[in-house]
Amino acid sequence: MIQIRSFEFNAFAENTYVLYDETQEGIIIDPGCHDARERAQMDGFIKEQGIKPVKLINTHCHIDHVLGNQYVKDTYQVELYIHQKDEEVLKSNVAVSQLYGIQPYVPSEPDHFLEEGDVVSFGQSELEVLFVPGHAPGHVAFLNRTQKFVIGGDVLFRQSIGRYDLPGSNYEDLMHSIREKLLTLPEDFTVYCGHGPVTTIGHEKQFNPFL
Repeated sequence: MIQIRSFEFNAFAENTYVLYDETQEGIIIDPGCHDARERAQMDGFIKEQGIKPVKLINTHCHIDHVLGNQYVKDTYQVELYIHQKDEEVLKSNVAVSQLYGIQPYVPSEPDHFLEEGDVVSFGQSELEVLFVPGHAPGHVAFLNRTQKFVIGGDVLFRQSIGRYDLPGSNYEDLMHSIREKLLTLPEDFTVYCGHGPVTTIGHEKQFNPFL
């Protein structure tokens, strides 16, 4: 059974996720940890639980979700998985970090590219990859049908949706991703968002003003 631990990191209040199962193998999704305190918080939990990270994954590559990428790669000797359409977004973060005054920023390189329908495996667990562009051109989400959850990044939030005014963003694509990939899931599926609290598909169908 997959255990999920979230951390709120950096000035953007981004949610980083550590997933692991009974084998103690795990994955790190969207490491936003930027300073030493945030890194120590995540590392302490991983050490305390005896987790062995085996993969690093980005739902998308906006700077708030990748600030800890290279740190995680170096610390845990893991490889980075992203969607190829977000590779340029990842490269742009050198300039974005200067624009926001985020220093230091250490850029990272992807090792593998994910596609719709791929399966991310760790231990005895699997996550299905969904391609959900709109907030970012290469945005992906990770679905587990057995435990009824999705790691959704910045596509759907509790009573809100991801921004669509950023470079590479597109409102029509975002709404298509939400309606065709997420709202088609059963209402009792939990959505772990890239910012803010968790929600459910049913809650968003009933209360999200954007939908």
